[in-house]
Amino acid sequence: MRAAVTAVESPCPRPGRLAVVGLGPGSRALMAPAARLELEQAQDIIGYNTYVEMAGPFRADQVIHGSDNRCEMDRARAAFALAAEGRHVVVVSSGDPGIFAMATAVLEALEVHAEPAWHAVELAVVPGISAAQAAAARIGAPLGHDFCIISLSDNLKPWSQIVHRLELAARADLVIACYNPISRARPWQLGEALAVLRGVRDADTPVVLGRDVGRPAERVRVTTLGALDPQAVDMRTVVIVGSSQTRHFSAPEGRDWVYTPRWYPQPAEQD
Repeated sequence: MRAAVTAVESPCPRPGRLAVVGLGPGSRALMAPAARLELEQAQDIIGYNTYVEMAGPFRADQVIHGSDNRCEMDRARAAFALAAEGRHVVVVSSGDPGIFAMATAVLEALEVHAEPAWHAVELAVVPGISAAQAAAARIGAPLGHDFCIISLSDNLKPWSQIVHRLELAARADLVIACYNPISRARPWQLGEALAVLRGVRDADTPVVLGRDVGRPAERVRVTTLGALDPQAVDMRTVVIVGSSQTRHFSAPEGRDWVYTPRWYPQPAEQD
């Protein structure tokens, strides 16, 4: 059954449960058992239409509240309203719900809206495998040492802040996983981000491109920072830029591997 995302009035004195779950990268095999259990027990499932479809199939008695991708706060408020009535509600996110996803919207809604019934709801955040983790695992261990994740989308923060963070991360020699690297509305930003990174990192720095990992159209490949063409990337691609220590090699059978050693070179002692 499908329903619009609407808040339900007439609160029930017995609060329910609200779980924010991460579906992982797309394959059901990579979904945490705890997330599957929440979905099985849920009465209401709320989320972006694409992610709701990923989470299914559902039983006929479960109510599906699908919505557009830019309705995060509406979804969070609707979820609390339903849970405050005593229902078991699940809000779904792809990857991990706490990484550029719905857990933050749910917590913001809880803090901003002084609804006593909402604070009585049993709230849980169930982690999932993020896109960066999934892509990294397919190619080896590029996240084997210190790393950071930066979203290149400037929908919610200024582009100048993104550039500043990229510069600092590059100079700190962190492996950098770039989420939301490009879109039709932002076709230029990845090129500018690469220019920032190329000003600090060597051109032969390994770069991993993971697209739709865990889904039927999965593709993971390796290139270099100097050779990376922004046109080879889309919104469904995570871009992992290696550090100065990240290694890329091909095994005898021809498979590519990328890893970042857990050790780091010690500075030379001064005489």
